[in-house]
Amino acid sequence: VVLKIIKHYQEEGQGNEVVQGVLLGLVVDDRLEITNCFPFPQHTEDDADFDEVQYQMEMMRSLRHVNIDHLHVGWYQSTYYGSFVTRALLDSQFSYQHAIEESVVLIYDPIKTAQGSLSLKAYRLTPKLMEVCKEKDFSPEALKKANIAYENMFEEVPIVIKNSYLINVMLWELEKKSGVADRHELLSLASSNHLGRSLQLLMDRVDEMSQDIVKYNTYLRNVSKQQQQKHQYQQRRQQENIQRQSRGEAPLPEEDINKLFKPPQPPPRMESLLIAGQINTYCQNIKEFNAQNLGKLFMAQALQDYNN
Repeated sequence: VVLKIIKHYQEEGQGNEVVQGVLLGLVVDDRLEITNCFPFPQHTEDDADFDEVQYQMEMMRSLRHVNIDHLHVGWYQSTYYGSFVTRALLDSQFSYQHAIEESVVLIYDPIKTAQGSLSLKAYRLTPKLMEVCKEKDFSPEALKKANIAYENMFEEVPIVIKNSYLINVMLWELEKKSGVADRHELLSLASSNHLGRSLQLLMDRVDEMSQDIVKYNTYLRNVSKQQQQKHQYQQRRQQENIQRQSRGEAPLPEEDINKLFKPPQPPPRMESLLIAGQINTYCQNIKEFNAQNLGKLFMAQALQDYNN
């Protein structure tokens, strides 16, 4: 499955193109075994008649005919510098998890993998976030009541990769054929491009967060302004009723003040949580890049001392 995901990205997802696919497998005791996968085909706007659901059903039907695991257990997606915490991923994972409770999403990071270690993580939506998504109420009050923050939106599931004996033999053969010079390339400190790109993406998300904060502050000012208008309106009616009572007239009829002053609609806060989660991901990436460079620096120094 891992090799298929990597192959899918190398063939169709070069650059910042995101590739996606379906995970197949089965549930055994308290673990989810992912044993197969197949990619979503790339289609353009001209392919208006392409039906993804029909395509998935035909693929699973074909796999069942040849006696291969065909049960739907989730999906996978590549990521560009860790920018996967989006509304699209949230909606897709909610649909999968709502229909298939055990489903997960595998996030493959080709840029981190190119640095020398496989980057593959599995995520699920937390039960709290699932309840909020079912209600489709992303107002500040609903998120506060559910105690939702960016830290408890997703839960990471530990992954254990098991290879067949043939795959292990192939890996041993590849390791024997790889030259020593290729291994020394892993000690290169030339990761400034990755660090700079991560910092640029981080600044873009911080700008988006600032704009979102401005929108929320504008909403709070409008609420405060409306409260003052309500208070002034009630005072005017009260004074008018006192004057009418002194003249022996009937007081003004009661009015629903909420109909006269419709409260402003609060901005949804789910986007802010996703942006905060993405900022956290970028910060972790920068921290990992710095840690890797520090480790490479020590390894390079140790190698130089050994050679001397």
